[in-house]
Amino acid sequence: MTTTAKPTLQDFLDFIEGFRKQGQVVFSEKQGTWLVLGHPEVIEVLSQPQVFSSDLSELVKVEEELALFQKGNFIQMDDPRHRQLRGMVSQAFTPKFVANMEPAIHDLTVQLLDAAGPEFDLVDALAYPLPVIVIANLLGIPTSDQPIFRRWADTLLDRDIPQDKPLDEVRAEALASVAPVMKEMNEYFSDFIKDRRRNPGDDLTSKLTLVEDEGKRLDDTEIIGFVGLLLLAGHITTTATLGNSILTFHENQDAVAEVRRDLSLLPAAIEEVLRLRTPFPRVARVTKQETQLGGVTIPANQFVLPFLTAANRDERVFANPDKFDLHRDPNHHATFGKGVHFCLGAPLARLEARIALKIMLERYSDIQVDEEKVEERNPFNMVAVTKLPLVVRPV
Repeated sequence: MTTTAKPTLQDFLDFIEGFRKQGQVVFSEKQGTWLVLGHPEVIEVLSQPQVFSSDLSELVKVEEELALFQKGNFIQMDDPRHRQLRGMVSQAFTPKFVANMEPAIHDLTVQLLDAAGPEFDLVDALAYPLPVIVIANLLGIPTSDQPIFRRWADTLLDRDIPQDKPLDEVRAEALASVAPVMKEMNEYFSDFIKDRRRNPGDDLTSKLTLVEDEGKRLDDTEIIGFVGLLLLAGHITTTATLGNSILTFHENQDAVAEVRRDLSLLPAAIEEVLRLRTPFPRVARVTKQETQLGGVTIPANQFVLPFLTAANRDERVFANPDKFDLHRDPNHHATFGKGVHFCLGAPLARLEARIALKIMLERYSDIQVDEEKVEERNPFNMVAVTKLPLVVRPV
């Protein structure tokens, strides 16, 4: 793999399979970290927060701006604080709350595609604005600030990740490089939340200022972490899933023809896209104690990287793991995590993808991808397209 060209998804898969030849749990000398590749092993890590901690702060000292942002980011917390914060947020972000958004998502998708014409870039026209507008409306944030959010996401996601450096060094460098963006985000959200406390509306941020647990309310910095997490992680996952779906459908014409004939197959198609092109390729944990995993002993205070991409291609669990199989059943992919940290936004991401893709398949008899002009993110960071030019033919 050259250092000048951006690595491809195939480069990333080759990297994974190179390590998998050594086992499903492997120590990387260069990175100074444990790579967890097998599906049952990854699920075990994600399901045992008492052994594999999400709080990495002891191993990587973070900048003040990032520490402030992380105060409400319960993805990087352990119980009981994780349970308390997530529980308070869940009071406002309920399944009913998400389901009620379906008409608005439908209307917005139609509006965006009406404006797109017969040739458009899927990311610019739909995959980026749809989830950002939905989440901005949900949070009460001005949708006119879309370009700012996109710049933040690009800065945070388009970094190179060297594979030959110790992970603590890589993380420290990455955190230092994103500190200016985090400062800007903190100031933006802080001002916004203060305004919502003074002028509450019928939005999720206003609800977050009011939820209580045992007489305690969330303070502004805790709300900053969650609002920032939902805005960035929430839109990025849907943006990736929409782009990944259209690209995967393009590569699997027989399958998409079958979906067109029977749109009840669309949810299964989306799940298979989520398995094959896992948006967030890995997560990070640290061992609280010495433990056994996959027949290997991992000492305490070690970085552990469960590779969701690798778990989703474990041939012990998924027959023909590199094949897009519309009828794969069961499809227990690890894309949204497992256990106490299962992605809170998964129902919203699935809903947005299902609505948008259904409308596209009903609206266009043919969707062609201009393969020469497709641009993708660095898959070591995220598996997603940043440019996906389409030529469509209306029904």
